[in-house]
Amino acid sequence: MKKLHLYIIGLLLFANSLVFGQAPDPRFSQFYAAPLHLNPALNGVFDGSWRTVINYRDQWSSVLGNEAFRTLGASFDYRHNIVADDYISVGANFTRDRAGESNLTLTEGNLNVSYLKKLSGTGYSSRGQYLIAGSQVGVGQRSFDFGNLWFTSQFDDFKEEIDFSAASNELLTGSTNVYLNINAGLMWYGVIDKNFSVYAGAAIYRANSPVITFLGNNAQRADQRWVGHAGAEVPLGDQLSILPAIAVNIQGPARSYTFGANIRYSNDDWRELAIRFGTWGHIANELENSVLTDAAIFNLTLEYEAFQIGISYDINTSSFVTASTSRGAYELSLIYTSPSKERRGKVKCPNF
Repeated sequence: MKKLHLYIIGLLLFANSLVFGQAPDPRFSQFYAAPLHLNPALNGVFDGSWRTVINYRDQWSSVLGNEAFRTLGASFDYRHNIVADDYISVGANFTRDRAGESNLTLTEGNLNVSYLKKLSGTGYSSRGQYLIAGSQVGVGQRSFDFGNLWFTSQFDDFKEEIDFSAASNELLTGSTNVYLNINAGLMWYGVIDKNFSVYAGAAIYRANSPVITFLGNNAQRADQRWVGHAGAEVPLGDQLSILPAIAVNIQGPARSYTFGANIRYSNDDWRELAIRFGTWGHIANELENSVLTDAAIFNLTLEYEAFQIGISYDINTSSFVTASTSRGAYELSLIYTSPSKERRGKVKCPNF
């Protein structure tokens, strides 16, 4: 019976991607450590000359085992001064997501460019405000293993079992067309003082609503994903601060809200060592007009000079808890930021 339930869950998820438009884009609980997945305008927003980021998420392995939902993200961005205190940043990012027994897979890659315009602050000051506009252009494709699925026509009513040798009578292709993605975003931030900053941004992903379908027609278009996010760092002392933040994702009928805060302690030394820990919540709509608590998230992050390593765990709190027994997902993030050699005009960015 449990095996049948898993088949039904997988089939419903797969049917959603075929009939009602593609399932919502994969998300990261550590959205603040996945910058180019959150907003193209975060391209180039870091203290340094270049940055590389790797994110990994594993969800529902407690229920699905080796068929768990697994997401890998990677990005690289480089910033260059072009005039006065303004900068241009270029980069690239990659996402691969695999889900379920059918190996429903998403593969996407984008090229990024952004412009950082300084609004206030002197060249030597750590204070200042920036307005950033960013864009991404890339391609993607989705695929699945047709042989791992069964359909109604393959169910033998007499034997009450599945006959995988029978025809499925489904006109499905094993992969979608290669589609074009166009994404864009805006962001503003202000650095007020040491460990004191505020920021806000908005973005649209799949602005061109590309055709993504396994049905071999051009009628099925992907929903645009709208993102809003904001946060701050507020000092609680010379070495202690709090970093509250929120991210909202809206894609078709899907709604997702992640919010919370990290506490950051720094040794305030030239070889900086800092630790962050925090609690976050995730809310999503399970049914139309129904918004339910989905997960409680606990995070621990270590910063050492140019490296930042984060780990988080989602404790499932939705109605799926009966199957998951509260075991949701774990995430890993790794960020390396190459120190800047600039003196005058050095960009000061918020801690996220």
